[in-house]
Amino acid sequence: MKYHIITYGCQMNCSDSERIATVFEKVGYKKALKIDRAGLIIVNMCSVRQSAVDRIYGLIPKFNKLKTTNYKLQTILTGCILKKDRKKLAQHFDYILDIKDLSKANLEIEPRYSCFPLAYIPISTGCNYFCSYCVIPYTRGSEVCRAAEDILIEAKNLIDKGYKEIWLLGQNVNSYRNKNINFPKLLKMLNNIPGNFWIRFTSPQPRDFSNELIEIMTECEKISPYLNLPVQSGDNEILKKMNRNYKIEEYRELVKKIRKKIPDITLSTDVIVGFPGETKTQFKNTVNLLKEIKYDMAYISQYSVRPGTAAAKMEDNVPKPEKKERERILTEILKQTALDKNKTFIGVIVEVLPLKWNDDFIIAKSFHYKTVKFKSPKDIIGKFVKIKVINALSWGLQGQSLKKVPISNLI
Repeated sequence: MKYHIITYGCQMNCSDSERIATVFEKVGYKKALKIDRAGLIIVNMCSVRQSAVDRIYGLIPKFNKLKTTNYKLQTILTGCILKKDRKKLAQHFDYILDIKDLSKANLEIEPRYSCFPLAYIPISTGCNYFCSYCVIPYTRGSEVCRAAEDILIEAKNLIDKGYKEIWLLGQNVNSYRNKNINFPKLLKMLNNIPGNFWIRFTSPQPRDFSNELIEIMTECEKISPYLNLPVQSGDNEILKKMNRNYKIEEYRELVKKIRKKIPDITLSTDVIVGFPGETKTQFKNTVNLLKEIKYDMAYISQYSVRPGTAAAKMEDNVPKPEKKERERILTEILKQTALDKNKTFIGVIVEVLPLKWNDDFIIAKSFHYKTVKFKSPKDIIGKFVKIKVINALSWGLQGQSLKKVPISNLI
């Protein structure tokens, strides 16, 4: 019997799918590269937006067609599923697995890693915060943290196998605590593992971002100078409606502290436009924030109603065309600030980790999490190399490979 996994959503969903693959392979299943070769299809869904849910309904006709030629085909749905969607989707899938139970068990399973040379390590699952727009507490439950020793063992095994980039995952990654070990201490323990590798993490909550964490990021040489720090809105009233539990003044102060300690940090964020009741003046506050902070990247999304959340009870009164326009305005600001930041790398020699090869070009990430494209044979995938940046675009850098460069020029 062969299986095929379809994964939607964030890195946590990808990590879950890697562990799900291990479960099925241990009982004798083999991976099918194509969906029409599988006897079992597992769909790991995302519910962050309605469009993500709609993709699942879009798969159903394809599954029904496959079943006309393969009557033994079985389908399983898992991932972040709201009760409302679960009842409807149960009519179209043979089985539904609750991610709340699956995720807790998955933390103890050695995954079938699929993203060499980078690997995802979940350090927690679930969330204790109830942002009014978010379904995670309802789909994944309350926060559960992994034992630090298990995380360290997994990381050591990955490094021994040649993995070069370790991502620590959690819905609120910096609230991690297991016994007497908090997130900064865990980072330091990982940093002390021998080997040449990078450490990244996502996603932190601003309210839990401690001075201790900033110090650890400064001290530990393997921790990437990259941070996704979600803000969601630049207006205090909207932040309150979102139940984010911080004020924009506090967020600004946090960014100042981080940049004082790590001046060259690459900073990205998440923003929602068109949240219920967001006026043009309130949106302007978000515009001003992006102009002020000058992010390297921002993940901008239009608000969509998610049933079961507190925000679903609010009137979704910002018209769709207005949401689209607000997204466009922020994207234009981001294009310029990202380009300005990327231009500072022109002429600089940087170390990069090649991840993909496409048409004679390597797609890599730098230590600062900049996407770099340069021409090279594909045999350098998974090996740290040095390149010279020769051009900058809004969403990445263009480079030129170098064989030998003075180490003093490396950043």
